Amino acid sequence: MTPFHQILGNNLVANITNFTVWFAITFWIFIETQSVFATGMIAGIYLVFTAAFGFWLGSIVDHNSKRIAMMGSSLVSFLFYIAALGMLLVEPEGAFADPFGPYLWGFVLLVMLGVIAGNIRSIALPTLVTIMIPEDERDKANGLVGMVTGIGFLTTSVISGFLVAWGGMWLTLILALAATVLVFVHLGFLRVNEGRPVPVEGEVLPPRTVDIAGTIAIIAGVPGLFALIFFATFNNFLGGIFMALLDAYGLSLVSVEIWGLLFGVLSTAFIASGLLISRVGLGKNPLRTLLLVNLITWSVCCVFTLQSSIWLLTAGCFIWMFMAPFAEAAEHTTLQKVVPLERQGRVFGFAQSVEQAASPLTAFLIGPYTQFVVIPFMTDGQGAQSIGGWFGTGPDRGIALVFTVAGLIGVVVTVLALNSRPYRQLSAFYAGAPDSTEVADGPKPA
Repeated sequence: MTPFHQILGNNLVANITNFTVWFAITFWIFIETQSVFATGMIAGIYLVFTAAFGFWLGSIVDHNSKRIAMMGSSLVSFLFYIAALGMLLVEPEGAFADPFGPYLWGFVLLVMLGVIAGNIRSIALPTLVTIMIPEDERDKANGLVGMVTGIGFLTTSVISGFLVAWGGMWLTLILALAATVLVFVHLGFLRVNEGRPVPVEGEVLPPRTVDIAGTIAIIAGVPGLFALIFFATFNNFLGGIFMALLDAYGLSLVSVEIWGLLFGVLSTAFIASGLLISRVGLGKNPLRTLLLVNLITWSVCCVFTLQSSIWLLTAGCFIWMFMAPFAEAAEHTTLQKVVPLERQGRVFGFAQSVEQAASPLTAFLIGPYTQFVVIPFMTDGQGAQSIGGWFGTGPDRGIALVFTVAGLIGVVVTVLALNSRPYRQLSAFYAGAPDSTEVADGPKPA
């Protein structure tokens, strides 16, 4: 295996570990508390932490060896997971049954900080693609990254549901600690020639700083790049609805074991999509691919919850998951070409922070709003009386209505983006941009 493939494999195990912990605590708390509010808060915590730490994690990636940065993320995850395990072992009786209890949320914070520490890998990996893969092959390499994400979701979904059913969070954390040690040791023996980035001509950078102002200047220098980031931000604003409500909706239709297994089967869509991208690429204009993919996914979102059917939900989720790697690979391929290599960690971190900043607002608001407004509206309120005859009534139909409205909004915004001036500007800039690795010192990556 090449070093790049070994890094992909290492990230696969790390992703499975962190995603399993994240999925498991969401499933487990919903079962313990039966609270949509609690699952919405977990999604919100994840997204707030992602947005808050993105700038800092990006600067770590830029200022250090990518391999060392990823090893550091595993070490930090290990420390948080072992602290959470300690809380679990000394739990006061009934502490985890109260959705508003401080002990429960202290435990959640420790677990989610361990998961968030793994986010440094999502910033380091695309910069390694830039370093290790020639420019005309990066879209296909990004497809492999999407495939690894899909395999991670496949394994995670199956594992987490059964882990929660068999051993709760205790078994989940034990396995997470063992896997985290494994990926740390493997990276310790792996050697990667990362080259040595040098500053852009005439640029003076303060050493070892986050340097938000300099990062913003780089982004502003690329016509339409801010618009791309803000478009992704708006998508995540709507996507926060899925983070907060999809598990609750799925678990209203089937058991936790079936939902975890079903989600695992659905995640084969990620694998199929990643394999397809690795073979055919994204076309000459990845940005157009990104917008067309969004148009398809939001159109599906309009209809996949129109009726209370696990089969309709399954079909919609499969299409959504099949399209997701295309969107992610398209954004990464665009940034890898138009952003200088020595700035990519901070730009990816900036994009992660800004793009995820909208989702916590949705996740924090949509859980309580759905629980206390939309669900009553569709249970015995005006919504149930006006559209309940064909749409259905009850708590699950309240959640479904939120998804349908989000899909309609997403379609309208994507059509506007396809006809916008920033889209045309960034497409033209991408077509004429040189390879970003031309600013790197040392031999070209092979």
